[in-house]
Amino acid sequence: MKNEIKNNMKNERENLIYGRNAVTEAIRGGLGAEKILIQQNIEGEGKKVFALAKKAGIPVQAVPRFVLDKETGGAAHQGVVAYTTEFAYAELLDLYDAARAAGEAPFLLALDGIEDPHNLGSILRSAEGAGVHGVVIPKHRAASVTAAVMKVSAGAAAHIKVARVPNLTAALADMKGHGVWIFGLEADGSPYREADYGGSGGLCLVIGSEGAGVSRLVREACDFLIAIPMHGQIGSLNAGSAAAVALFEIAARRGEGTA
Repeated sequence: MKNEIKNNMKNERENLIYGRNAVTEAIRGGLGAEKILIQQNIEGEGKKVFALAKKAGIPVQAVPRFVLDKETGGAAHQGVVAYTTEFAYAELLDLYDAARAAGEAPFLLALDGIEDPHNLGSILRSAEGAGVHGVVIPKHRAASVTAAVMKVSAGAAAHIKVARVPNLTAALADMKGHGVWIFGLEADGSPYREADYGGSGGLCLVIGSEGAGVSRLVREACDFLIAIPMHGQIGSLNAGSAAAVALFEIAARRGEGTA
């Protein structure tokens, strides 16, 4: 019984999004906010969240601060909390459709074993900012999109399609069938600034876990391996930083039409 109660509390908190930016972007992105709690007598940006929620037809309740503290477990909620439905994952085909709707070749990101929600949130924020059409994550042994991820992503998860697949290697094979080239970011790859990113063709960047990197089968599915050269004493960047560096380089090169 105790375990069941703990699991229910965990599930409730996973369906909470808090913080003004995260809640604002969740509303704008149509993430599925069912109710929003606003701190009583809130000022400034909090009032804008209130107005945005009302315009979207989402019920809003003004409550004392201690209620928000209790709901979020004492997290930095900034006076705003939203109850959401479970995150709606996309299908792989939806990612191709997003690229087609934009009139662009697919620019995708695949994450191989990213287990830290903070890393996932940071990567989603970078991916959305770099113009990625969609992100693919595994169903098993990997972080899913939760409230913590939404918070770290500053709401970016509400604006980018995320597909959750049972087999990442099979998903990469499907991408190849749609004309997408697979680039794995690995320490022993070629310098990332010297790579040819395919011109008008589709591209998927694969980021591995911080500990193990890209797994063997996923590595074998990659068409190319690229690396970010390190010039200091540290051997590598963390997954979130590495993803940001590589994604914006690829975005810039493809945008110039010279990749």
